[in-house]
Amino acid sequence: MALDQLESKSHVSLSDPLPQFVPGSVCVQCDVCCRFPESDSFLRPYFTRDEIGAAVEQGLSPALFMDPAGSQIALVKDAESEGYLCPAFDPVTSRCGIYDHRPLDCQLYPLALMWSADGSQVEVGWDTKCPFMREAVPGEIHRHAERIHALLQRETTLRLLANNPRLIGRFQEDVIVLASLPELTDRLRLHQPDPRLRPLRLEDAPRMKQALERSECPGHEALAAYAFVYHYIWATTLSYWWMERDGVFFLFAHSPDGWFMPLPPLGPRPLGESVEEGLADLHRWNHGSPVSRIENVTDQQKARLAGSHLQWSDKSPDYLYRADSLAQLAGDSYKSQRALCNRVERTASVTLRPYAVADQPACRDLFRRWASQKREGTLDVMGRYLLEDAEAAHELIWAFGNRLGLVGTVACAQDQVMGYTFGYRLTPETFAVLVEVADRSVPGLAQYLFRETCRAARHGGAEYINAMDDAGLPGLRAAKQAYHPVATIKSWIASPLQP
Repeated sequence: MALDQLESKSHVSLSDPLPQFVPGSVCVQCDVCCRFPESDSFLRPYFTRDEIGAAVEQGLSPALFMDPAGSQIALVKDAESEGYLCPAFDPVTSRCGIYDHRPLDCQLYPLALMWSADGSQVEVGWDTKCPFMREAVPGEIHRHAERIHALLQRETTLRLLANNPRLIGRFQEDVIVLASLPELTDRLRLHQPDPRLRPLRLEDAPRMKQALERSECPGHEALAAYAFVYHYIWATTLSYWWMERDGVFFLFAHSPDGWFMPLPPLGPRPLGESVEEGLADLHRWNHGSPVSRIENVTDQQKARLAGSHLQWSDKSPDYLYRADSLAQLAGDSYKSQRALCNRVERTASVTLRPYAVADQPACRDLFRRWASQKREGTLDVMGRYLLEDAEAAHELIWAFGNRLGLVGTVACAQDQVMGYTFGYRLTPETFAVLVEVADRSVPGLAQYLFRETCRAARHGGAEYINAMDDAGLPGLRAAKQAYHPVATIKSWIASPLQP
């Protein structure tokens, strides 16, 4: 792109691709970009959650991304050399197959974001590995960098980079520093106040699973929150982080209000000691704000913390049912649910089958139709708020449910997806229903889909069904109570006593 064209685009934003500094005629002759010597090269482009979604829509496989919330792309072997290629790159034409939807990491190049050599500052520099940068006039480089520098100081960009810290690369000696970025550095420090914190990624699932298994959570009375997927699907709404200290796994979340712990510390050390450490972290990071808390504390854990300087408040409990009861719906107590299921079997011609990734567009259409139906009903303010956040979580479930260990089922009528459900094995004896969506214009479909989900879980060996909590919504509470839970599993919030 000519310099005068760049000048006319002095106001750039993340809503449009950034201006390309290197002329396209030069790029197609280059043998550096999009090629890598190792399959795990740290220079692989990083894609945010939204960029992954756009790339998948353009035809790239979801399997190329290790973490649906944001990750570097997996490379493919170059048939013509010993190296590796970005799978979006066509070596024959030297063009990118997703160029109009390429990630910010690629748009910035040949500028690069990296930590300084001492790790104290984020810097922007120009990468001398790009052959064009050896020929370009330094003045032109600096003017282009100034425009990008201005973009990097905008609130939307700061928020994006803070939520995707892996866009900031490690120090490279062959990148010439043009400017430091103190605003971005401060924002990243706010999001990561302790260098031991690590963002929660899909590859962390086995580590967290091991920590959960060591936590001595009660069998069938475990809270649904004691599973990796329960938290991970909200990673696009909340920023989740973890660290380990002396064999104890600490899970943290950062919200607009501040830091909190979505689970108590998990590990072999005395719970009281670990809780005290976790709350001390929160107090320091939140600067004494009362937002500091630990959620999803079980009755058993609460008893072990007796005598601690904590104040307690209860959350909505999880609803636990016997799988046999929900699979059969026998007796007068289930008369209304059984009648609705019978109606679906008589009139709706519904078929069930396992969810496939190809169902994603149909599930998205159904979710939006269902959400509209819910809004037209008697949904209160909290319900509307929860509904707004839910679509991002469902998007992640549709795209990566199999890798998250979810069992998905779709209900179809006349070849149209009318309902879907996803769940997971919480414990060897308990199956948890994570999400369920059914077209509300089909009477009884929700009840039918829930019954069939419970039947499949029972067939798979589950003795209990955990239907999660009611989120404090009266309508949802009534619906869950109507299925006659065998128990409600209490969940507590622990906060430090205020002086």
